[in-house]
Parts: sequence; C-alpha cells; structure tokens
Amino acid sequence: MEELVIRDADVADGTGAPSYRADVVVDRGRIVSIVKEAAAAGCQRPRARRELDAEGLVLSPGFVDMHAHSDLALLRDPDHSAKVAQGVTLEVLGQDGLSYAPVDDRTRGEVRRAVSGWNGPGDDLDLDWRSVGEYLDRLDRGVAVNAAYLVPQGTVRALVVGWEDRPATPAELDRMRQLVAEGLEQGAVGMSSGLTYTPGMYASDAELTELCRVVARHGGYYCPHHRSYGAGALEAYAEMLALAREAGCALHLAHATLNFDVNRGRAPSLLTLLDEALAAGADVSLDSYPYTPGCTTLAALLPGWAGEGGPEALLARLADPGTAERIRHALETTGSDGCHGVPVDWDTVEISGVGDPAFADHVGLTVAGAARLRGETPWAAARRLLTGDRLGTTVLQHVGHEENVRAVMRHRTHTGGSDGILHGARPHPRAWGTFPHYLGRYVRELGVLSLEECVAHLTGRPAARLRLPDRGVVREGYRADLVLFDPDTVAAGATSERPRTLPTGLPYVLVDGRFAIEDGRRTDVLAGRAVRRTPV
Repeated sequence: MEELVIRDADVADGTGAPSYRADVVVDRGRIVSIVKEAAAAGCQRPRARRELDAEGLVLSPGFVDMHAHSDLALLRDPDHSAKVAQGVTLEVLGQDGLSYAPVDDRTRGEVRRAVSGWNGPGDDLDLDWRSVGEYLDRLDRGVAVNAAYLVPQGTVRALVVGWEDRPATPAELDRMRQLVAEGLEQGAVGMSSGLTYTPGMYASDAELTELCRVVARHGGYYCPHHRSYGAGALEAYAEMLALAREAGCALHLAHATLNFDVNRGRAPSLLTLLDEALAAGADVSLDSYPYTPGCTTLAALLPGWAGEGGPEALLARLADPGTAERIRHALETTGSDGCHGVPVDWDTVEISGVGDPAFADHVGLTVAGAARLRGETPWAAARRLLTGDRLGTTVLQHVGHEENVRAVMRHRTHTGGSDGILHGARPHPRAWGTFPHYLGRYVRELGVLSLEECVAHLTGRPAARLRLPDRGVVREGYRADLVLFDPDTVAAGATSERPRTLPTGLPYVLVDGRFAIEDGRRTDVLAGRAVRRTPV
C-alpha cells in the first residue's frame, strides 16, 4: 500500500492550467497517481497508509526560489524555517557572482570576508570543500530543502586573476573557462555574475562572453546581476541580452527591476526589450521579489575602484583620509557604479544588520538618521560603520517603485526569487515572506495574477529554466515536492519591523514526499539534496 493519499485537494499543477479537484497519491518520494474528481464521479478512491484531508486547500508543486543567498544558512541552520515555512522546496544558490566554490585556501578567506554581510563571517562552519562538486556533496548529507548551484563568476575571477581591475591574460581566461566547465560538469546549473560587485565587475563583456560560451556548451544558463539597476539600467539589460545572444547562451535576469527616481514607470521599456529579444529567438527569463526596497551590503555601494585588491585593500583606502574623500565624492556627487550611477541619498539607506555588536544600536536607522544622532555627516557615519564593522554591514535601499514591481511580475517569463539575506538583526522581510506575499497580496488582495498563473511563476516555469525533468509540476512520476496552502488565509507574516515572522496559511510542505511542515509546524525532516544539472 502506498504511503500517502492527499484527498480532495484543489490542484494548481504548476502549468497555469485551471485548477481541478483530485486525490493525489505519494509513495517513495514521487507522485504515483492522480485521481481527478474521484468523489464526485463515485469512483473507488485510492487508499494509502496515511490519508490527509485537503478540503479547502490548494495543492501545488513546491516553490522554487530562483535567487537565494542560503549558501551557508542551509548548513548552519538545519531547521531553515525561513524558507521551508514559505513552501520553498528548492533554492538556487551561488548568486551574484560570489559564493564559496570553487576556492583555494587564499580565496576561501577573501570570499568569506567579501560576503560576510550576506551570510555572516562563516567562521562557525568548517568550509572543508574547495570545488563545486564537493560543496554539492556537502549538501547531499541532508539539508532542509533541495538546492541547485550557479558557478559564481566573481569567485572564479578572484581565484584566477585576483581582485585587480585589469583584463585577464589569455592563459587566465583559459583557466577560468576550465573552472566554469568543471563546475558545470560537477552539477552546477549555470553561472552567475555580480557586475556591481568586485571582482566580477572588472570583467569585460568579451571575457564574460567567452565564459558564457562554456555555459552554453553545457546546457546551463547565465544569471547576471547586471551593471546597473539605476541610471544605466535599460542599457545594462540590453548589454546582457546582446552578450547572451553573442554567446548563444540562455539568459536569466536576476532580481529584474528598475530602481531609483530615474526609473519610475519605466518597466514597460524593459519588457519591450525582453519581448523583442524573445521574438528574435532568445532564451531569456527573469526573477523578481514582490517588494520595493532592495538589500545589499553597505560596502557594495562604494565605487568599484575602491575595492580593487580585495577587502583588506578596501579597508586601507577607507582609512586614508584623501582616498576616503575620493570615495565620498563618487558616492555623493557623481554617483558610483556600486550605487548604480545614482548619487546616494543616505535617507534611503537603512541599516539592517551589523557584524559587530558594538553597532547594534544603528540597526533600523538610516545612515542619515544615525549621523544626525551623533552630529556627524552621513559619510562620516557610513565610513565609521564600514571600517568598524569590517565591511559586515547590511542595508536596505528604499529606492523601488510599486508600478515597476507589478509590471515585471506579469511578464510571461517571470519567476519568483526572494534574494533573501537571512543574516543580520533586521533583514529584508522578503527572506521570510516572498512566496506567501505573492499569493496573499498580489493574487488574493490585488488580483495582479490569477492563482494558477502565480503558482506557475513559482513552480513550473523555474523548473523549466533549470531543465529539471521531474519537478515543478503535479504530475504522475514527478518528485513529491509539494505545498498545501489555504488560498483564503495564506499571507506573509514578515514585516520591516518584524522580519523573521513566519507566514500563515501553509499547513503542509513535503520535500521528497516527506513532511517538512506538518499541521503548520516544522518537523525534523532533512530530505533536501543537491539538484545537479541534467546533462545535455
């Protein structure tokens, strides 16, 4: 007898098709049968060792977080309720060109320092891997949700070229090609870049194109955080579309939005670019989060030249008064590349997390607000934080536009991504709330998307981008990564004031057919594993 039958569920199957009533049978981690309208038709109903009454609940595939920063959190916190309670059953890691594989002894420490604001310093974990394959093997020991990985181009460049702003030599480019190929052969699903982060931003389009040719040969996709989401946003999107076309590579645009006042109401222009590329045969998709603030590290706002040489070199430049004044001028007057070409408005930069407890009283304040309390300039406050907190400060940038958010999520290539940073005292609520926020706010309350369409954006469509042959759809033979939610009550609990509040209305989540959330409570199940690229 099979393990589980879910009775009388309203199935939103992940394809966007209308929902239907069915009994769904699960056994050994897979969906073994779907009996539609069994009760109404008077059919003999399937039986199993356990029967779950799903009356009033929607059954959907598990949600896929296409842009996650849980690279260490999955290992540090086995519970991982931040994502599991949202119905997430698969996360894509290695984002924004910086993560923890491939590394050597030198770059392991450098990368840990560079992204400590995203994931914490990492000194509480034994980072005993070096290659992409070894990192995936570590995940295979058992984690809360499944995880796919992108080869991080910035980490690759740090390993081969270092943190210098210069072209790669032919030999260095060959070595980077080799590392990207090895990562893909070991199971990565593609390559990411962070083109406003050092050292990935130092790569030319020609260099990126050569690496994308490798990605294309292995059937992966390129996921860039491109060179501007502000003053040059549309040009930056066009640059990535042209690069992917030249390389013949599939393209997935990370946290695709347009921010700052210069881009108010400009989402239709972006979507026109995408539609023209799709009409010309491009393989392109995107993800976004359903919130207006962005989130990054305070150090990320600085001009790229200031970070040349790595984190220690950046700290030395901040300590030098003359160089610090040049950094301030770039930030406040000309608009740095790290701040997307827009002069920074310190009243929009909210401190959300710090590494040093001595700065805990800054959390929740804007940089300008913290400066006013101490009678100093905003730059003085920012510089004090950057140096005293050793680049570990995380910030929210309140620079988004609701009309752009809604327009982008309607696009036919759109998928959901939290861009969730789980580290810090007061992180962005998207880390705990993205997926129920889509369903509660943008489906039920606002009607921006239908329920079936939204589920497809969060499940079937991302699974197709990842080329997963047996995930993302409620279908016989597919993996039983499933979510049961109440369409009338599902909602994000996380807010800016209480960002770690869990959502409501998602009583059951199954990972590989096992209950990770049961009756609204986290179990001790760790059924997640690394999801490796399907060979072409």
